[in-house]
Amino acid sequence: MAAAFSCCHGAGMVVVVMVVLGGVAVVTAGEPPFSCGAASAAGQGYAFCDATLPAVQRAEDLVARLTPAEKVAQLGDQAAGVPRLGVPAYKWWSEALHGLATSGRGLHFDVPGSAARAATSFPQVLLTAAAFDDDLWFRIGQAIGTEGRALYNIGQAEGLTIWSPNVNIFRDPRWGRGQETPGEDPTMASKYAVAFVKGMQGNSSAILQASACCKHITAYDLEDWNGVQRYNFNAKVTAQDLEDTYNPPFRSCVVEGKATCIMCAYTGINGVPACANADLLTKTVRGDWGLDGYIASDCDAVAILRDAQRYTQTPEDAVAVALKAGLDMNCGTYVQQHATAAIQQGKLTEEDIDKALKNLFAIRMRLGHFDGDPRSNSVYGGLSATNICTPEHRSLALEAAMDGIVLLKNDASILPLDRTAVASAAVIGPNANDGLALIGNYFGPPCESITPLSGIQGYLKNVRFLAGCNTAACDVTATDQAAALASSSDYVFLFMGLSQKQESEGRDRTSLLLPGEQQSLITAVADAAKRPVILVLLTGGPVDITFAQTNPKIGAILWAGYPGQAGGLAIARVLFGNHNPSGRLPVTWYPEEFTKVPMTDMRMRADPASGYPGRSYRFYQGKTVYKFGYGLSYSSYSRQLVSGGKPAESYTNLLASLRTTTSEGDESYHVDEISTDSCEQLKFPAVVEVQNHGPMDGKHSVLMYLRWPNAKGGRPTTQLIGFRSQHLKVGEKANIRFDISPCEHFSRVRQDGKKVIDRGSHYLMVDKDELEIRFEA
Repeated sequence: MAAAFSCCHGAGMVVVVMVVLGGVAVVTAGEPPFSCGAASAAGQGYAFCDATLPAVQRAEDLVARLTPAEKVAQLGDQAAGVPRLGVPAYKWWSEALHGLATSGRGLHFDVPGSAARAATSFPQVLLTAAAFDDDLWFRIGQAIGTEGRALYNIGQAEGLTIWSPNVNIFRDPRWGRGQETPGEDPTMASKYAVAFVKGMQGNSSAILQASACCKHITAYDLEDWNGVQRYNFNAKVTAQDLEDTYNPPFRSCVVEGKATCIMCAYTGINGVPACANADLLTKTVRGDWGLDGYIASDCDAVAILRDAQRYTQTPEDAVAVALKAGLDMNCGTYVQQHATAAIQQGKLTEEDIDKALKNLFAIRMRLGHFDGDPRSNSVYGGLSATNICTPEHRSLALEAAMDGIVLLKNDASILPLDRTAVASAAVIGPNANDGLALIGNYFGPPCESITPLSGIQGYLKNVRFLAGCNTAACDVTATDQAAALASSSDYVFLFMGLSQKQESEGRDRTSLLLPGEQQSLITAVADAAKRPVILVLLTGGPVDITFAQTNPKIGAILWAGYPGQAGGLAIARVLFGNHNPSGRLPVTWYPEEFTKVPMTDMRMRADPASGYPGRSYRFYQGKTVYKFGYGLSYSSYSRQLVSGGKPAESYTNLLASLRTTTSEGDESYHVDEISTDSCEQLKFPAVVEVQNHGPMDGKHSVLMYLRWPNAKGGRPTTQLIGFRSQHLKVGEKANIRFDISPCEHFSRVRQDGKKVIDRGSHYLMVDKDELEIRFEA
């Protein structure tokens, strides 16, 4: 008998081994790891090989057959194989925030003779979020999941557990990893989480396409600021902020998206590290939300419980407290190294480990890893190298980049440009011809790489290029040469911004200004140019560009994020009018003075008495460079609320019976006392009429907010409750329906973390158009 399993990897090569009676034969790459083949352990009648049984039952059978040492060897991201049972080794850690990435070392593109050398690189998440289009997010997740499964089938992936998406709230504009997230709004982040997870995991009830993992729970949004590092930061967070800001995206991941993994953060939350927090992991994530999957730690988070956070005294204590809190698997080797000693010391039981292993193996069962050769699977078995970098996925990457680009300024409608009217062009800037500037962080080799310079050269013949700065840091400049080039060119395009040297994992910014001498270079070029220049910003987080906003010599500004493999073409299509920009900012752009606010202050709500301005459009009480949701178009659109319903009168008695008095002294209804059926019955539609008045066809996003009559009880100023995207031809009208749920959309969170619906008026808002809804018995 023989069973295929992956035993080792090195120098980027995945080696597939056939365990054969009488010896071991090494074969070439191209075989996916699996167990329970026709001639393997299935013939011995093992229940874990019986695909007709529930995944949990199969996992229980397998765990029961393992020795204590074999069990402990499963508790790291590199889980050992069990040759005597035909169980392959497994790599839990793979990444795919915006395309398959090599960061987790579980996906390989450099295998000699491999059929797949690249994968589709979509825009970094923050730019994709700017499209405000959950169908787009679903399709991107779906494409990534498809490519991941295809890579597995051809033997270039050691696992299908993908640690994405990152749905932490982009709380502070300096955060180096804000680029990975869907932005600052919990409603938007929640909808992104659900769409991406559903797309990645697939729609088969029989088998997962891939397993998605929502990270990093919770209140994680600091890398290294003023001597405080993510490894030792204790976030002091109110119950109110946890419930209405930090936790909603993770709840949506699990409850609506059915994510099969949650990753706990390094962060300490009110004195308890997330990965040692039983209330968070067991009571909330697995209990209240009903996680059907596993909980992983961020890498080495268990080790830092002792080493950096001093939360425990010994390694054995750290392992025990994490596993007993609800952690199932540690990224790293720390638990594998110390779990046996923890058992011997009586701090951990074998039953504690069994509980974790059942969660882990159940996911591998649901991925089909114990159903024989995955290429024989009727759902995803046909996926192969031909399903990676497909024309459809390349087109989707271009679509996502175009739909996310935000037009911030367009004086005198300088854009779009008529390519036939541009005699010559200067392309200046460190981000104009840098392929790495397209793909942000957590990336793999892209199918193609179209820089902004290449994109513009595809439209114009007479193009001259000068970087102007040595790098995005711009500490060495060629200002005189850049000014001379600008003065001798018909049009000037500046590609400036940030790079991973300014913002990335482990690196927060200390300033919101453009790095180094970028501002002086831009100003000098603009002063020398014949006509107003066009500034394109490639950044993750926001920057204070007030100088450019107010400078008449800078005619247009675009934010293009980190736009992925097709970014240069997407930018060019917007510049020359082949695409009408429709992106809206998913974060507030703050002025430089905001950097006086400590990053370590986790409060969302403003405190005028102390001068604390608050955070995000929901609570911030200060000046902005650009507001959340801001974005221009080449067309003019009108939006009007044309209809909206009220809760039916037949529910008057229901509401009256639930009325209570809150601690703030206002009459309200407790959401947790309204049944699911009643919440469903209280829903009503609201319709927005939107029209494109031209002059171009285009896509338009309608954002609906809720406004309360006052800010008592810590209510947000306004709260996004929904958004829809619609493509409209010139002159076309469309009615866009929003399904309003009072239990979800009218509720607010009290200081104690409880949700209530205030009695009285609530106002639906689209722009300045409002519709009053009175919620009372």
